[in-house]
Amino acid sequence: MTDFKEISDCPITTTLGYIGGRWKTIILYILGDRTLRFGEISARIPAISRKVLTSQLKELVNDGILNRKKYNETPPRVEYSITEFGKTLQNVLSEMEKWGFEIKKASMKN
Repeated sequence: MTDFKEISDCPITTTLGYIGGRWKTIILYILGDRTLRFGEISARIPAISRKVLTSQLKELVNDGILNRKKYNETPPRVEYSITEFGKTLQNVLSEMEKWGFEIKKASMKN
């Protein structure tokens, strides 16, 4: 009989605690190695509301996955980039991307 760990001990639960939800992985995928402004991220994800994008970015910043750099200008300018800690997720995102391509390719054959 398999001995399952408590869900709180599950490493996948830990990972999803950082990148779970509908938009966080998409935000990270869009940022890649780039630095983008809020409006640039928003334009690349037209289905997300400004409120939800703000919330997701704030959570990623608070979790140490994104940098948020605010410039003291008028109008205000804020840029987002992935931290060194956030870059440790690149292999995870890359594998998710590969899996997604394979699923899309398989579904096109059917």
